[in-house]
Amino acid sequence: MRMNLLTALLFSLAFSCIVGCNATPRTESDRRVLSAEVQALVVALKEKDASISKYFDSAAGYAAFPSIGKGGFIIGGAFGRGEVFTSGGTLIGYSDMTQASIGAQIGGQSFSEIIFFETKEALASFKTGTLAFSATASAVAVQSGAAAAAKYENGVVIFLTQPKGLMAELSVGGQQFNFRSLADVE
Repeated sequence: MRMNLLTALLFSLAFSCIVGCNATPRTESDRRVLSAEVQALVVALKEKDASISKYFDSAAGYAAFPSIGKGGFIIGGAFGRGEVFTSGGTLIGYSDMTQASIGAQIGGQSFSEIIFFETKEALASFKTGTLAFSATASAVAVQSGAAAAAKYENGVVIFLTQPKGLMAELSVGGQQFNFRSLADVE
C-alpha cells in the first residue's frame, strides 16, 4: 500500500512537470484557436441538447474544456485547457485541468467537459483553486434531454461530451484546476 502511494505521488509530480502549470495558451494564435474550439463546443452542446441552454442562461459562470486527453496503464493522467466565463458569457480567464489516477486502467481517450457554477461563491472557489473534483463526482453525458434532469451538486454541474478513443478503468483520482485571469495574461 505504501509503495502504491509513493508511485502515485511520483507520477503526479512527474505529470505536473511535463504538463506545466500554465493555464494560459502561450500565444495570441493559440488563444484564438482555443476560443474557436470553446465556441464550437458551446454550439454543439446546444444543438445536441437544447435543455442545456438553461445553464448558460442562469449559471453564475462556467468553464469549458473543448479537449481533454486522458490515458493510462495502471497509473494514468489527463490534461485539458479551457476558458472561464461569468454569467452572460463574458470571458474572464483561462483554466487548465490536470488529473492523476492509480488503479486498474488501460487505454486512452479524449473528451470535452463543461462545468457550470450555480453561485458566485462556487465560481470564486474554482478561480482560487480550492475546487477539486474527487473520483466520486458525477458528470452528465450530453444527449438529447439529459440536461433537463441534471442537478447541481455542491454548486456545480458537470457535462461531458464527444468521447473518442477507448479506455477501461476502475481507478481513483481527482481533477485539479488552475485558473488565470485575463488581467494576468501577458
